[in-house]
Amino acid sequence: MLKKSRDRLATSRSYKDWKSGVSYSQLVQSTNGFSTDNLIGSVRFGSVYKGVIPSDGTIVAVKVLNLQQQGASKSFIDECKALRSIRHRNLLNIITACSSFDNQGKDFKSLVFEFMANGSLDSMLYPRCEEESPSKRMSFMQRLNIAIDVASALDYLHHHCETAIVHCDLKLSNVLLDEDMVAHVGDFGLARFLFETLNDPTFSQTMSSQLKGSIGYILPEYGTGGQVSIVGDVYSYGILLLEMFIGKRPTDDMFKDGLSIYQFVAMSLPDHVMDVVDRSIIIDLEANGNVNNDIVRERTPSRRNNRGSVKEKKLKECLVSVMQIGLSCCAMSPKERMLMDSVVRKMSTIKDSYLKV
Repeated sequence: MLKKSRDRLATSRSYKDWKSGVSYSQLVQSTNGFSTDNLIGSVRFGSVYKGVIPSDGTIVAVKVLNLQQQGASKSFIDECKALRSIRHRNLLNIITACSSFDNQGKDFKSLVFEFMANGSLDSMLYPRCEEESPSKRMSFMQRLNIAIDVASALDYLHHHCETAIVHCDLKLSNVLLDEDMVAHVGDFGLARFLFETLNDPTFSQTMSSQLKGSIGYILPEYGTGGQVSIVGDVYSYGILLLEMFIGKRPTDDMFKDGLSIYQFVAMSLPDHVMDVVDRSIIIDLEANGNVNNDIVRERTPSRRNNRGSVKEKKLKECLVSVMQIGLSCCAMSPKERMLMDSVVRKMSTIKDSYLKV
């Protein structure tokens, strides 16, 4: 614990060195010339690189905007504005920004963030190769904690900021995980202060053109000029929640001919929830002796069987509750959607119930 505290103090000092601003040349140095070896991934308006603050080796994430892409400059301004006015443990913390010129005299814009050691929730849920699967298998409790973290971040944006903020682009790749598997919501390039959105009649058209890359998470009304509001984020959260626990993207090939992720889950509740849940959740419980199976029943005393049976029953009960929250959040009627403050309370209750077993 003491070592972790010291590490955080060192990190804080390093960030302070860059708080007042950072130059293009410093970012070039920290990312080894924006080397492909340092490339972490891509986001809507650019690329993210792993950087190292030269003074003491603290690792950061450097988001470089592709200014050739329409909307990138506005995204930079909006993201700076949103992140400057908010602070929450489950939101990605911005360290500094850079608006300058590169070596060719072209405009250069970049944002520097805390580095998230465990990458995105997308890469955690869908490992790129089979070798990563065992190490990146997430337990039910890890998923539940992450889901609560994301809900807490949205609750803060929607209900506890001076002016409500709509994220507008919530999805797995925009949820980042630190070394302790705490979730941080990031990529606020499309975030909007609600009062500005209401006074901007052209914004719905802009949203329609920019949100094509997030099909599956975006409220259908946004694509037809619907009003941007917090219930759009709620819808996206509902889809994300279902995806987290069944391990299938909303754009999976199986979802066609009228079958959506919403319908797939709804048809399974409550009796067949264990048939649709991500198998790695079950595997995790089996590995820890908490799920009854034929082999266990034949070779193990009843005391262990009983514990396994109770744990399995509680898991099923909690999964049904989680899925019901997800379905409520992504209901087609906005009036039927559960707001994020209620989601946080209900998800926390589910967690407490599971931990008591």
